[in-house]
Amino acid sequence: MKKVGKIILFVLIGFMVIGTFVFLWNKSRPQITEYEIVTPEQGTIKNKTVATGKVEPRDEILIKPQISGIVTTVLKEAGQVVKFGDVIATVKVIPEMGQLNAVESRVRVAEINLKQTEAEYARQQRLYKNGVVSKEEFDKAEAIYNKATEELTNAMDALDIVREGVSKKYANVSNTQIRATISGMILDVPVKAGSSVIQANTFNDGTTIASIANMNDLIFRGSIDETEIGRVKSGMPIALTIGALNSHTFDAILEYIAPKGVEQNGAVLFEIKAAISVPDTVFIRAGYSANAEIVLAKADSVLTIPESSVEFSNDSSFVYILKKETPQEFERKHVTIGLSDGIKIEIKEGLTQEDKIRGNKK
Repeated sequence: MKKVGKIILFVLIGFMVIGTFVFLWNKSRPQITEYEIVTPEQGTIKNKTVATGKVEPRDEILIKPQISGIVTTVLKEAGQVVKFGDVIATVKVIPEMGQLNAVESRVRVAEINLKQTEAEYARQQRLYKNGVVSKEEFDKAEAIYNKATEELTNAMDALDIVREGVSKKYANVSNTQIRATISGMILDVPVKAGSSVIQANTFNDGTTIASIANMNDLIFRGSIDETEIGRVKSGMPIALTIGALNSHTFDAILEYIAPKGVEQNGAVLFEIKAAISVPDTVFIRAGYSANAEIVLAKADSVLTIPESSVEFSNDSSFVYILKKETPQEFERKHVTIGLSDGIKIEIKEGLTQEDKIRGNKK
């Protein structure tokens, strides 16, 4: 049994030695590398950049109240189309007690003054009829009476304005009725009935009752990196893609490039704006995220090959032309390149469509 065990051990050691030699021999053999074969093709190359941003109305108007108070009714809601002058909401004035007391006092004083001048005017009128006083003195008394009457009317109008926000004389142009200042679509109504609102003043912009915009005049607002801003010019066409509309593409024209950049996360970005052409059959909502594809350069009907097939050395470019298929043999050749889109590259000189060149490793 011991003899059999030794024989088996020697056999195993022999197999291990032979396997090691076979492995080392295969490792030392030169490996044959095969490459894909690429043929130059006619095609179009576009060098483009993509700017991210959103779609928004060109002009969005915020409707502010002309008086402070409490919203009593809201007549419109977001999404409705309004015309200039349409009433959006109404506001009830909450009078300030000191101001209310002052105008009430003004009314009482005006009533007292009118009562006194009315009696004097009646007396002067009787004396004038009897020929006791001259026409000049009567006219003076009449003027004083008219002034007192007008002062009482003004005081009562002022009291109505403090209490109600409008006088009876100008009820049709009441500041308590918040009206649309442009025609368009209501984008947002941030207030509800019962909300307190304040008018615009030196220290406050005022409460926004609604925002209105013309949704037929939309723009794309985005940003582009400083490394590419020098190649972008106003008037360039843009292909705008909106993901919320199943990646629908719209035509746009670049019309604004910011003269000053803003630093964000270590990169300097410049704002751009583009006017969008929207078909009548499509409705675009404000705030949609979008990508703007700007073609910086374009080459039509040129000879192209994959850029991975080109070898770059200093300022020169080379490709490897197939000379023998089995085994593969290649010849290094200088070529003149042109525009590249990162995937394909233009070949200006050095190749024809009949040439076969080395591609990637298989």
